[in-house]
Formats: sequence, C-alpha cells, structure tokens
Amino acid sequence: MAMATSSSYPPPPPYYRLYKDYEKDPSSAPEPPPPIDGSYQLFGATYTTDVVLPSLEDQGVRQLYPKSPDIDFKKELRTLNRELQLHILELADILVERPSQYARRVEDISLIFKNLHHLLNSLRPHQARATLIHMLESQIQRRKQAIEDIKQRREEAQKLLGESLLILDGNQSSLPSV
Repeated sequence: MAMATSSSYPPPPPYYRLYKDYEKDPSSAPEPPPPIDGSYQLFGATYTTDVVLPSLEDQGVRQLYPKSPDIDFKKELRTLNRELQLHILELADILVERPSQYARRVEDISLIFKNLHHLLNSLRPHQARATLIHMLESQIQRRKQAIEDIKQRREEAQKLLGESLLILDGNQSSLPSV
C-alpha cells in the first residue's frame, strides 16, 4: 500500500523575496508598517489601541468606594479588605445556621472582590512605571560598577607594565654589549 506524501509546512509567503538582499545590505529591507492607531479587527472581534480601564459602572458592577479622581488607594483597599473579612465570617455563620440563604452573601463577596480587583488594576500603570524606574536605576548601578572595575583593572595593568619595563631596563644595562 503506497502512502501519499505531503509537505509538512506550507510554502513561505511571497513577501520573503523582499528580504533576499538583507544580508548584504540591511537597509534594503522595506520599512515596517506604521503602528495601528484606534480600533482594529482581530479574529472577528473589534479591539482598540487605547489602554483605558473600563469603569465598574461600564461593566455593570456597583462601585463600593468613592468616585473621586484622588482616591486614597491604601485606605480604600483596607476598607474593602475588612468588609470582605466580615462578609466571609457572616457567610460561615449563615452556612451553619441558615444554609438556604447563602446566595446573597456570596453575591456580596463577589461584588467586594470585583471592587478590590478594579482598584488593584487601576494601580497597574503606577506599578509598571515604578518597576521600569527600578530596572533603569539597577542598570545604571551595574554599569557604574563595571566602569569602576575596568578602571581598577586598567590601573593594575599599567602598574604591572611599568614594573615589567623597569625590570627589562635593568636587565638590558647588565647585559654585555655586542
């Protein structure tokens, strides 16, 4: 019985020919397309390039913390955390005493978790900025340390070369002239 052979990979796309001289002249490659701005379609879904955290109201969730732009995140997170602990304890009591009435408490706990999650997500840009600053500062520190290490090794090498030249000069004066 003969088996049919088939290629395991499809042929490359035709635009690979645009890069045939790239090894010899890297500037011969075409420019990349400009970044997408606004909305775009991907696999049938519409996406946008605007990185905006949707509000809880847009998601159909009741907001439990103040809506002012200058929120004290630490205070609100602590408040929601205490409220969550209280609701979990109440849920435990209800499960013991009246098991049929647990659904409302579970919904309340879910609402608190969604609010906590939204508050934490609104802190992500600040976290990313702080992480980037920390990474850049550590890179600068490593580079300064590397420069100091190179300077120290250069001084050691110059010292050794100077000592070697003195030794060679001292040996040449003691050699008989030809």
